[in-house]
Amino acid sequence: MKNIPTALTLALAQLTDPRIIRVLSKTILVTLAIFAGAGFALWLALDRYLVGWIGESSEELGAIVAIVVVLLGGWLLFRIVALAVLQFFADKVIMAVEARHYPDLVQHARSIPWREELANSARGVVRTLLANGAALIVAIPLFFTAIGPAIVFWAVNGWLLGRELQDMVWLRHRASAQDTQPLSLATRFLFGGIIAALLAVPFLNLLAPIIGAAGATHLVHRRHGNRNV
Repeated sequence: MKNIPTALTLALAQLTDPRIIRVLSKTILVTLAIFAGAGFALWLALDRYLVGWIGESSEELGAIVAIVVVLLGGWLLFRIVALAVLQFFADKVIMAVEARHYPDLVQHARSIPWREELANSARGVVRTLLANGAALIVAIPLFFTAIGPAIVFWAVNGWLLGRELQDMVWLRHRASAQDTQPLSLATRFLFGGIIAALLAVPFLNLLAPIIGAAGATHLVHRRHGNRNV
């Protein structure tokens, strides 16, 4: 856990790296495009439904409802979508960090086939949906405590994020599927919790996935004693 402040500091310092900026731009554009597409599809569906319900076109009402739903959905689901998108660009972030700080390790990394990346991303999304569904069951009785549900979802997503971010790096370097995970549960949870908190803050949530991937790269490699910085 003592490496977390250093990992985050190094990750923030590299945000100006052109390679990181390119990945950040792609991640943001694709993520926003997904939400925009979902909002447009919802607006079309609502407009058709409202026509049948009230007997006349109601594009304005449908647009308002679609915008509200997308904004709420974006706040609730941004983490899931952003990380799923980042799965396809994470290797670029990791390679940029490794090239700058751990050049000796670059040649030992394996290139993950896109099918494996797709499978990893799908498993991560399913794991996230199931865990958040279970968290919802726990959070509902705590609704009137105000802060209770927020703590439950933060804890669950902190655990999930720590696992996902570690795997983005570790899967490129592990020797076999039987290798022991490099980060302890406590380190994964604390690091994931910090990134989960960043994802809840407007504007910072756009940077959080990149900071998470870069920071996880430092955590995994420094865990094995690679300290070229």
